Amino acid sequence: MTETLSGTYVPSAMDWVRDQVEAYERSGGQEANTLLDTGIPVIIVTMRGAQSGDVRKIALMRVEHDGAYALVASFGGAPKHPVWFWNLKAHPDEVLIQDGPEPYRASVREVDGTERDEWWARAVAVYPEYAEYQQRTERMIPVLIASPV
Repeated sequence: MTETLSGTYVPSAMDWVRDQVEAYERSGGQEANTLLDTGIPVIIVTMRGAQSGDVRKIALMRVEHDGAYALVASFGGAPKHPVWFWNLKAHPDEVLIQDGPEPYRASVREVDGTERDEWWARAVAVYPEYAEYQQRTERMIPVLIASPV
């Protein structure tokens, strides 16, 4: 049985995100499984909207360690956190992670201190641009960890 979140699914307003999520899910992770033309693997994160309560989905870099995943709220180094960060903070136990054929339930928490440093190093090793994004912004880019429930 495939895990789902109940409620109305509202696809991303960004065409490329909506198309990537749809292709990834339709193919069980066989298609659209890298970020655009980078060749870097992605996962699909399903969550509940912080204000709307609607179901939202995004593709994020695949930064995995011991079965958990870093969700890096870089927003390309923008001055504000991405909306999805607030969704996950508001509903940390209403999350699905898909890394392959089937999504599964996860719980999300924000990390700091040494634990954040360790996960940040893993994230930058996968996607070096994260370091550049951090240099572009005055905010500390949040790192959330999604762990299977």
